[in-house]
Amino acid sequence: MLIRISLILAIVAALAAGALNIFQVRDKINTLISQRDDYHTQLTQTQGTLSRTQGELARTKSTLSQTQQELSDANSQRDAAQQAEAAATKRANDLSDKLTKTASDLATTQDQLAAYTATGKSAEEVGKLSGMLSADQQALDVAKEENKVLLTVNSRLTNELNQFMGLSPDILLPANLEGKVLVVDPKWDFVVLNVGDDQGVIQNGQLLVSRDGKLVAKVIVRFVDKDQCIANIIPGWKLGPVIEGDEVTPAYPAPTS
Repeated sequence: MLIRISLILAIVAALAAGALNIFQVRDKINTLISQRDDYHTQLTQTQGTLSRTQGELARTKSTLSQTQQELSDANSQRDAAQQAEAAATKRANDLSDKLTKTASDLATTQDQLAAYTATGKSAEEVGKLSGMLSADQQALDVAKEENKVLLTVNSRLTNELNQFMGLSPDILLPANLEGKVLVVDPKWDFVVLNVGDDQGVIQNGQLLVSRDGKLVAKVIVRFVDKDQCIANIIPGWKLGPVIEGDEVTPAYPAPTS
């Protein structure tokens, strides 16, 4: 009998413990369900926030791209405006220069017109005078060239006559004669000069060789060509080495008058 009662009590205690465990499990299940619902709600909210953020980001990117394009367009417009301003400034400067030149030409023309009016002559007469003046100028230029040739010939004949009569051993060369050393042969002490018969050089004429205003040597002409000559360095007159580019002038220049 006692055993049966104990067994019944054990069964009742087990049923009570099972019922208690069921209630506890139900509470945990309800708690988990509530937490799940909260997590789901938060997830839905987070997804909505993320979607809005992504939309705002896309709009921001679009605005940024549009702003960059507008900035690029503004820079292009600025560059075009600067180029247009530079071109306008250049045109203004050119026009100013042309205006200055035109004013100068106008003043010259007015002076010429005043001079023409003061002569009291007709345009035809002035034209004839201008033609005559041009012809006279050309004739004068030709005469100058002929005079130059005659002076060279006269200088040569004078030198030959002086030598023949023993009046002057020194050959006179044109006072304005200037030349340079083209070639130097230090072994045989001769030089090639860039002046010749056209410049009034005469055989056996003597020239001074200088550099930076200092005398280097004296040479005597042995062979004369049209625009070159060959000369030997006179012994005892070599004061330093002669080099290409040294200047030469007459040792005995002819009188200019």
